[in-house]
Amino acid sequence: MTAPYYKDDLVTLYHGDALAQAQTLEAGSVQTIVTSPPYYGLRDYGVTGQMGAEASVAEYVVNMVDLFRELRRVLVADGTLWLNLGDSYSSEGGKTGVGVKARVGNTLKQRDSRTRPGSELPSKNLLGIPWRVALALQADGWILRSDIIWHKPNPMPESVTDRPTKAHEYLFLLAKSPKYFYDASAIAEVAAKGSAGSTFTEGKTGTNGLGRTSTVPRIESERRNKRSVWSVPTAPFSEAHFAVYPPELIRPCILAGSRPGDTVLDPFSGSGTTGMVATQEGRKYIGIDLNSDYLDLSLSTRFAQPTLNFGGAL
Repeated sequence: MTAPYYKDDLVTLYHGDALAQAQTLEAGSVQTIVTSPPYYGLRDYGVTGQMGAEASVAEYVVNMVDLFRELRRVLVADGTLWLNLGDSYSSEGGKTGVGVKARVGNTLKQRDSRTRPGSELPSKNLLGIPWRVALALQADGWILRSDIIWHKPNPMPESVTDRPTKAHEYLFLLAKSPKYFYDASAIAEVAAKGSAGSTFTEGKTGTNGLGRTSTVPRIESERRNKRSVWSVPTAPFSEAHFAVYPPELIRPCILAGSRPGDTVLDPFSGSGTTGMVATQEGRKYIGIDLNSDYLDLSLSTRFAQPTLNFGGAL
């Protein structure tokens, strides 16, 4: 077992390659995984061996499958994986690798003269990275249960004029086994109103109901099962020079995918957003990151904030 980079009663952080560190974790020790791996070819994190800097889409997908196969071992039998992935566009006629979100300066990719995502497809093609990874994970044994759309009301502006501006990303829910823990009531949303009291005996329904009409007035619940389109604004995090997902995007994942006292894992811990939300909701957290600077950043920011909602569970 690798010695933790940091450990307290709630948070354990490991420094190193995600796959290598995952191989040291105890089998069946994690209830749910909530993570956003480096997107293919979009950013240089400044560390040799980083995922997302592969020479091809195929290599990136293989690396994702290898990692999450190992992490499936770490999950409990009824565990889940919540996977956020963004997409990339192919580019021709120049440099390949990191794209418009790359850090400026003397980064590894700039020293390697690579600046845009490369692929075998003609220029301007949307690579379909999220679905390539999701289907590859499904083929490897994961149960793909839901494709959630993260709708961004405040998307990053784009200068393109030959396609719509990108305003969404994918968040996949995958399960280790057919019977898995999912607390639907914990993330139920306010129900839309409009038909309470109707018996559906008039109009098209009444005329063509074919036995579907009822004389019993309709009663609507105050809450309903959470839908698969989540509108969550992006949230700035001034301390980081890289993109982070907003806490409210992943809070439902943690609430639905675990119980108070359970352990949540993020193999790409970054700024520590997953860990911050997990501890706020009374869960324990394991984070892994290849860059020790990011672990230090999370300790001085996200994990320096007070935790909430323990309810005596820990």
